[in-house]
Amino acid sequence: MNTFKIKKGDLVTIIAGKDKKRTGKILRVDRVKNRVIVEGCNIIKKTQKPRQQGEKGAILELEGSLHISNVMLNCSKCGPVRTAFNFKDDKKVRVCKKCGGVV
Repeated sequence: MNTFKIKKGDLVTIIAGKDKKRTGKILRVDRVKNRVIVEGCNIIKKTQKPRQQGEKGAILELEGSLHISNVMLNCSKCGPVRTAFNFKDDKKVRVCKKCGGVV
């Protein structure tokens, strides 16, 4: 299994694709397929069949998945940056490569 520097709840910027330069929060990370779902980005339309008789079908707008290489983690000071891992107080933390602050 791969280790990623991005996890659920992080604020990221999309760096490639139709939603380039948009930011959003990570809703889900699929570690097997190396993909993430970003809130409000890569919107796709999905049709839904009616469940009961007399009910109508619907067209749903959902967030599609993006490859993890197409997103960058946001630093609160610098914006989209690369990150590294360091140990502070016996804990492994992510550190911004530009300013050195904890992300």
